[in-house]
Amino acid sequence: MSHLDPPLLAQTERPSLGELFKAFLIVSISGFGGALPWARRMIVDQRRWMTAEEFNEAFALAQFLPGPNLVNFSVVFGLRFGGPAGAAIALIGLMGPPLIIVMILAVLYAQFGEIEILGRILKGITAAAAGLLIAVTVKMAAPLFLKRWNSAPVIALLAFFCVAIMAFPLPWVFVVLAPVSVGLAWFKR
Repeated sequence: MSHLDPPLLAQTERPSLGELFKAFLIVSISGFGGALPWARRMIVDQRRWMTAEEFNEAFALAQFLPGPNLVNFSVVFGLRFGGPAGAAIALIGLMGPPLIIVMILAVLYAQFGEIEILGRILKGITAAAAGLLIAVTVKMAAPLFLKRWNSAPVIALLAFFCVAIMAFPLPWVFVVLAPVSVGLAWFKR
């Protein structure tokens, strides 16, 4: 897509503040092992508030910012659709329920953390969480690889190789590849 093409827009109307809160509340209580797959599913696939490309762009911005990616995303998304109130509502919907749940579980874990079966349960949950993360990564990468090959998939593969295979520190890979990627996108237009 060139810079002259109109952006792909989602199919539905803007969500209300109540809908924002409810959506991020559902994401937060569904997101065992990571809420990103649930957020993408809710926002792109179910509600169609954003296209896959719009989601990827907003998430890329959230990932660039310091702090937890999905927390940043909820603020970026909420701000886009509801202004400062939308940002606050989305953040509260995302963070409120897990905060309460984690506090309760922390107390229970302090009491019963030594039980052997609990360790096996947590190993199973870890495997499921890794599978969810792989699935959402594939879904997010699909638009990059399916449209046409340009610098974006090459940068993505290079980043994967540097971090996953070569075990280079993620911040250094990001510091090197982000400007290269921006430069290639700039000159491509």
